[in-house]
Amino acid sequence: MNLTIDFIDETETLKQDQLEMLEKLLSHAAKEEGVEAGSEVSIMFVNNERITEINRDYRGKDQPTDVISFALDDEEEGDDPIVFDEQIPHLLGEIVISVPKIQEQAADYGHSFERELGFLCVHGFLHLLGYDHMTDEDEKEMFGKQKVLLEQYGLTR
Repeated sequence: MNLTIDFIDETETLKQDQLEMLEKLLSHAAKEEGVEAGSEVSIMFVNNERITEINRDYRGKDQPTDVISFALDDEEEGDDPIVFDEQIPHLLGEIVISVPKIQEQAADYGHSFERELGFLCVHGFLHLLGYDHMTDEDEKEMFGKQKVLLEQYGLTR
């Protein structure tokens, strides 16, 4: 597997088979996106209160959201490039996901918990790789990639 994933489930609600599915899905996404072998990502599953706190502290929005990504590779202009080797793993960043939002959105969109879980993980992962949806063009590209990756893996609506 070319991607190491550290799962932290503060809600203690996700099942082992769901975490294994996410490992396979994100490893597939990493391979498709050309992520270097040995890269690492952390995924934290939280409740709405915790994600509201994070959203308020880091984005200035005092409300729950579904997913927040913190990329560690974001280089400021003028920064020296980050160099990785076998001794220093490529840390992509952290994804924080609200489990209650997964449940709510799965019901709203009429698909499974697993499909919404996979969607939010891929969405957060693509953010770590530099994708965004601030413009219509960027949104079309990012959401198109999400759709393709989920369909390739077999997670459809």
